[in-house]
Amino acid sequence: MSSELISLTAAQAVERLKAGEFTAGELFAAYADRIAGEEIGAFLWREQGNPAADRAAEISGLPLAGVPLAVKDLFCMEGVPSTAASKILEGYLPPYTSTAITKLQAAGVSVLGKTNMDEFAMGSSNENSGYKPVRNPWDESRVPGGSSGGSAAAVAAGLAPWATGTDTGGSIRQPASLCGLVGLKPTYGTVSRYGMIAFASSLDQAGPLTRDVTDAALMFKHMEGRDEHDSTATGMPEAISLPSAQDLKGVRFGVPSTIDWSGVQPGVREIFDRAAARLEALGAELVEVELPHADHGLSAYYLIAPAEASANLARYDGVRFGLRSPAEGLTAMYESTRHDGFGDEVKRRIMLGTYALSSGYYDAYYGRAQLVRTKIADDFRAAFASCNFIITPTSPTVAFKLGERVDDPLAMYLSDLFTVPMSLAGIPAISVPAGLATSDGTAVASEGDSGALPVGLQIAGPAYSENRLLNAAFAFETATAFAPGPWAREEAAR
Repeated sequence: MSSELISLTAAQAVERLKAGEFTAGELFAAYADRIAGEEIGAFLWREQGNPAADRAAEISGLPLAGVPLAVKDLFCMEGVPSTAASKILEGYLPPYTSTAITKLQAAGVSVLGKTNMDEFAMGSSNENSGYKPVRNPWDESRVPGGSSGGSAAAVAAGLAPWATGTDTGGSIRQPASLCGLVGLKPTYGTVSRYGMIAFASSLDQAGPLTRDVTDAALMFKHMEGRDEHDSTATGMPEAISLPSAQDLKGVRFGVPSTIDWSGVQPGVREIFDRAAARLEALGAELVEVELPHADHGLSAYYLIAPAEASANLARYDGVRFGLRSPAEGLTAMYESTRHDGFGDEVKRRIMLGTYALSSGYYDAYYGRAQLVRTKIADDFRAAFASCNFIITPTSPTVAFKLGERVDDPLAMYLSDLFTVPMSLAGIPAISVPAGLATSDGTAVASEGDSGALPVGLQIAGPAYSENRLLNAAFAFETATAFAPGPWAREEAAR
């Protein structure tokens, strides 16, 4: 019974829970048992009880009927350790719950635990956690991507049916690609940021990491909406529907002519080409589009995001909450607390951001980066005049080895090459599994290749086009024969 329950998508579990085939408590227990033995570092805290069983009468009539959920540790939950995977917040128990999680709980989900992540969401490999790295369940010698690597690894390993993530420059989409999942970064502002521990406020956006597109739509449906606690929370102008498209007739997909393929592994490019051909076979038309400023996206992002992080992380001073390192004098206490509490990547970005905002450099760096951001947003608006969606690879490579890029921050930052422009423009984008490549990324693998690793296709649309975007992704997913994840292969081998 346990194996059968784990094999269900969230949407399938909802239907069978409503049909009375099993209870929410039984489903929760099946996942809790798996989490108890997990060795990939996906969780920082896990629920010791069974809230689904405790709330059985309450949740039976709710839309999500008690389906378990893994929550990225960036979301505050009342009375639950919420650390953003940083030592500086070790032991912090928030007095409130983030709006996104409150909405999901109101719809009936039961929280399994808090997932590991790159500290304060700063990273592309989940090696920057203040506690432990996360391992990719497809190959435990490799990274799951970041910063939502714990959430992605948990879903890929069958430790949760779905999970929340956050995306600042690609932190949902890139781990989705590396772990063979669906990851949706919604339009900026459609999901409230209230209760999300801030990294870069003009970029941070919550979204789902799921096994399939239907689950992504289902979770997003119950996350989005206006919020009196967040003035930037606009919600969606239309209700989210579950996707059903079977073809893509009349849909135009733009392929950027400016894609620099030199840093893209050959296997990743071949899978992208195959994915593009599959879209055409579904009736879509491919057109070339110009995004002349997209190549400057990484440079602009790594000025804007650190600058906002520098301001947001100034609150961690050892005075109000979190870690306080003993020292003589206020300034010494500040310095000691931040030295002990922040990891290297966080310190690197705070220093970079503080420099970019300093007197004499603001206009030359931060101000100019914001101008580039505007140009990138303008480029997308112009491109969408001639197409419905834009496609790129999600990540230029398959999952790389643990430790491979730790000492080379620039190589690590290039992991976000294709995802950052959409974040700067504030538009929605989804990563959908497109195929498998060999572990060194040199060739496309067969499904029977034990060393095969996932590759994702990124589809981006105009602001608030989530319904159409999810339908396009669903049609592609339905036509794509993708090998099951590690959890499914594990169950099949039993």
